[in-house]
Amino acid sequence: MENAVTALLSALASGDVKVVDLTQLLNEATPTVELPQGWTQIPGFTRRELSNYDDRGPVSYKNAFDVGEHVGTHFDAPVHWITGRGGDDVATIAPERLVGPAVVIDKTSEVERDSDYALTLDDIREFENEHGALPAGGWLLFRTGWSSRSGDGEAYLNKDESGAHWPGPTAECARWLAEESDLIGFGTECIGTDAGAAHTFDPPFPVHNLLLGAGKYGLASLTNLDQLPAAGSLLVTAPLKIEAGSGSPMRALAFVPAA
Repeated sequence: MENAVTALLSALASGDVKVVDLTQLLNEATPTVELPQGWTQIPGFTRRELSNYDDRGPVSYKNAFDVGEHVGTHFDAPVHWITGRGGDDVATIAPERLVGPAVVIDKTSEVERDSDYALTLDDIREFENEHGALPAGGWLLFRTGWSSRSGDGEAYLNKDESGAHWPGPTAECARWLAEESDLIGFGTECIGTDAGAAHTFDPPFPVHNLLLGAGKYGLASLTNLDQLPAAGSLLVTAPLKIEAGSGSPMRALAFVPAA
């Protein structure tokens, strides 16, 4: 009798299941979130060449790099926020919690009309009425089309004199995801899991405040969510195992049924 792992390998080999890379390219042009004045800013990605098949290392090409924990496609651990202080860091998260089912709520059209669009609890109820309950131990991924801006830092951050403008959940929605749902986390195409204007919400930055405070996780700067079905994906998140790390750049992969 074929076991589950063998069945998955067979489906991958036959093309019945495909792997979608949800990770944005990480390089020196990757934008970083701008923190309030007086806070330490998160450094972007920089690298230096160590050898390139030359006298510094004639048989190898290698680099060194420096990057903040919350740059590019990245994972937020509970300890990242003061409400999650004392909770898991990226090295202590149980590995089975890095793999789970995922659903995708698509609000691309709404975000095209309003870059400050806020995902509501009614949006989730409407999704559940059509696709069933959100998966226990799984992820809610918020598709907005925002990753199409990732090659243009100014458009991705979308700031004006009033502040940043990108979509994210309402405080009510974030509280439900944190306290009422059986999800383990929330993911977005934007540079952070909260909306650009979330500093004005009550509480401020509710995804960070409430989900991380509840021991759940965040994923930011995802891409290719348009290649995932509304329900039925298997998500693999792979942050670096950084001791005491508040987060980490990661490779995010989804296993999806072939069309």
